[in-house]
Amino acid sequence: MRILSEAHFEELPAYYRGKVRENYDLPDGRRIIISTDRLSAFDRILTCIPYKGQVLTQTARYWFEATKDICPNHVLDYPDPNVVIGKRLDILPVEIVVRGYLAGTTGTSILTLYKAGERTMYGMTLPDGMRDNQVLPEPIITPTSKEFDGGHDEPLTPGEIVSKGLLTKEQWETLSRYALALFARGQEMAAKRGLILVDTKYEFGTDEHGTIILADEIHTPDSSRYWIAESYPDSFEKGLRPASFDKDFVRAWVAERCNPYTDEIPEIPVELVEETSRVYIKAYEAITGATFVPDDSAATPRDRIRNNLAAYF
Repeated sequence: MRILSEAHFEELPAYYRGKVRENYDLPDGRRIIISTDRLSAFDRILTCIPYKGQVLTQTARYWFEATKDICPNHVLDYPDPNVVIGKRLDILPVEIVVRGYLAGTTGTSILTLYKAGERTMYGMTLPDGMRDNQVLPEPIITPTSKEFDGGHDEPLTPGEIVSKGLLTKEQWETLSRYALALFARGQEMAAKRGLILVDTKYEFGTDEHGTIILADEIHTPDSSRYWIAESYPDSFEKGLRPASFDKDFVRAWVAERCNPYTDEIPEIPVELVEETSRVYIKAYEAITGATFVPDDSAATPRDRIRNNLAAYF
């Protein structure tokens, strides 16, 4: 298996290692972002999934190019299938999640809050009597605080975002307009591929001029929930979750065998890793309509990236 487990190159400046991405800040204001194949869950790295980094980078590339008329994004160049050169931004302290359905499993998801009896959340009110996975009257934004120090994200209302000084009123209005337009484009394009874009998260930052710019990734299998459209009507009537790109084989396998937050992670079977890789590739092909072509042009993915980034050393 060809795996990119790390991409630390001493020849590149200002190194920062994230859970999945390796980052380097160049003196001229550009940032090199390398997507590895690491799989993060339970606040730790579980394993590596072959071609995951290439899938995520190329899926985001597809969407960045398809939405650049809606709002500016951070992309400057793609010197390698796992690498994007982007503008270095100051990330805004609010995470923007757009939802089109009453769905989700996290503590901040509208379905979790709804099942707990809450009807007023994120500055809006939902009616009684809604069912799991029901389409919302219109897509909504459910913003949360973005805790950079490892704390827990907390739900916010638009009024709180402005009153707490997290964003100005103008910034919030711009982010809202961008996010809803991006989501509408995503749903429209996904529908043509037989998919439902259920919800997604966006990350925005500002450049040296204060311009709001879309950063990180967009509409990838890691940042978004997709359902297979033809499965939705029957699944909804039966109260079941619609078919999706279920990449959580590894997460579920680990959780069944230990406390993943405190215990040593057991050795994960190769077959499970390979199946997860196939799901990522299937998701890329379903979302973009393109055939996934792995770049095996060098002895290892790391060697290929080193060659392609030589100009930046």
